[in-house]
Amino acid sequence: MIDKKSKFLQEEKAVLVGLVHKLQTEHQLKEYLEELAFLAETAGAKAVKKFYQKLPHPDSKTFIGKGKLEEIRQYIEKNGDIQVAIFDDELTGSQISNIEKILEIKTIDRSDLILDIFANRAKTAQAKAQVELAQYQYLLPRLRGMWKHLERLGGGIGTRGPGETEIETDRRIVRDKISLLRKKLVEIDKQAFTQRKDRGEFIRVALVGYTNVGKSTIMNVLSKSEVFAENKLFATLDTTTRKVVFENTPFLLSDTVGFIRKLPHHLVESFKSTLDEVKESDVLLHVVDISHPQYEDQMAVVNKTLQDLKCYDKPVITIFNKMDLYVKNTFDEWLDEDTKMQLLEELKQRWINVTQGNCIFISATEKQNIDELRKVLTDKIRELYRIRYPYKTEFLY
Repeated sequence: MIDKKSKFLQEEKAVLVGLVHKLQTEHQLKEYLEELAFLAETAGAKAVKKFYQKLPHPDSKTFIGKGKLEEIRQYIEKNGDIQVAIFDDELTGSQISNIEKILEIKTIDRSDLILDIFANRAKTAQAKAQVELAQYQYLLPRLRGMWKHLERLGGGIGTRGPGETEIETDRRIVRDKISLLRKKLVEIDKQAFTQRKDRGEFIRVALVGYTNVGKSTIMNVLSKSEVFAENKLFATLDTTTRKVVFENTPFLLSDTVGFIRKLPHHLVESFKSTLDEVKESDVLLHVVDISHPQYEDQMAVVNKTLQDLKCYDKPVITIFNKMDLYVKNTFDEWLDEDTKMQLLEELKQRWINVTQGNCIFISATEKQNIDELRKVLTDKIRELYRIRYPYKTEFLY
């Protein structure tokens, strides 16, 4: 990969920077900066200060205004142990170069931060190649003024054409790497496709959702397996598939990478082959962290991503997870039980209406309503078996 080790080997202190503009309100930005702080924590950095500015549109040279940049510089100078500035939106190579000259500390954007997390969490050859491809695609348009950050992959006699500059050489190196990685992924994809074909006639179910909503925990509860689950963003990168049997009804259950707002475009492109598990599934379990203050926005991000993947027409069961935390975070201790139950019933009825009854409310960690989830899932799978294999009774009972 471009960096074999994470940029955040030891915890660094960071300042976060965002912009309020005509397409992004102050309320939205504050939510995004909270998420950016969580991303930084996942990568191993601690956000000590958040800065934001209102502008009609980003400044072409420094993203934010020079006055705000000077304010950040003075804060960094006063607090000398800050090592990195993280911007919530994508920066160009020249913007990064200009900002670093003024702040005199490393400057990255949200996409670079997410790529760094993915690079740390990639374990299989496929995931590593996908992340590396996304890193090079991200880097290519930013090489001007940034070529010194590129690992020297070539050099010496025969590697530099007449009159070719260092930046042109690096661009050629990056393009060659992108080409090689794409060929490598094509081969890996062929192997993955063969493996999926070998799974036979089973109905396939995929867990999808925003990152850190509890997909892996639900996977463990339903399949009685030990899939890695952690309270950090992107705990799962590689798709994990398990054979599960409910009441003599077999099916394949897959846990997939979580979605997030402002996910780097190149990362989505690189991981489309991994998301084939979603595209080729028969049922989607859309897991929602109902205890999160912006859970409806997160649902919208997932639905938009499913539309982009052209698989939004599949049967979807929405699983509202972390109901125990929702109750704890929403209701005051003095609220009487009758009122609490009435409010919960109103919430459930609202989403039953929205999803046309295709939803369920659980707590995976507390094992609340898991039996009902199994029943709903079994009924749906049996229904699909009846449609697909009407004469194969072994799938129906």
